[in-house]
Amino acid sequence: MNVLAMHNVKRAVAGVLGLVLLSDGLILVATGYFNLGVVLPLAMGLGLCGLGLWWTPLKRWLGAAPRRAALWRWFWYGVFFWLATVAVFWTILATRASADLPATAPAAIVVLGSGSPGATASPTLVARLDLALRDAARNPDALVVASGGISFRAQSEGEVMAAYLQERGLPARRIVKEELSTSTQENLAFSRPVLAAAGVPADAPMHLVTSDFHTLRAGLIARRAGYTAVTTLGADTPLYLRYNIWLREYFAFLSSWALNEY
Repeated sequence: MNVLAMHNVKRAVAGVLGLVLLSDGLILVATGYFNLGVVLPLAMGLGLCGLGLWWTPLKRWLGAAPRRAALWRWFWYGVFFWLATVAVFWTILATRASADLPATAPAAIVVLGSGSPGATASPTLVARLDLALRDAARNPDALVVASGGISFRAQSEGEVMAAYLQERGLPARRIVKEELSTSTQENLAFSRPVLAAAGVPADAPMHLVTSDFHTLRAGLIARRAGYTAVTTLGADTPLYLRYNIWLREYFAFLSSWALNEY
């Protein structure tokens, strides 16, 4: 492949990646997600789209000095390395995607919030709640924690989740609400005193219900938060959101590590 063809391939890669990341971020914002794991791909998408649009003058400027040319090469090494790490991460998520219920009986089932725009459960949250209902039916003595605070809503997510569970037959006496959290780390940290007040210590067997893509990070954060006997259960992610959410989770996994959440 000649030099011109290689440049055209790189320009196309930059433009396509930029559009994918930008579209991914905008879709996530439109569906109620807004955090570092969404902002990072948005920023990367804007940068790559700009690179595709102003490729020729930028390439001319970079080629004017050997040091800039070296930085340009390392930039592309970084892009392809990043794509490889995304592929590995997605492979790991795919191998963990299972909603099978474990045989161990929990003292509590902690359900993590995922978004409730308009005071109604999002499709992702509905999948988590339905899985929690299945688990609660198999474990009639387990307490169920609906964990989610108020972000852009007037009603807490914990309240929305509790209402959904009760409407589908789970007795109110089995449900406790955690209504302060705005992140996974806070979900788990703020659920501890709620559980303790209900007589469930952090070292009791627990099931942590979340989405399939989230089980890896949620399990690590839970153990860091002091849950020593936790088993994660992953609900299926709706297909139309799956790869958007998986990409968001890649960045969220990195930001959780950077914030020392696990």
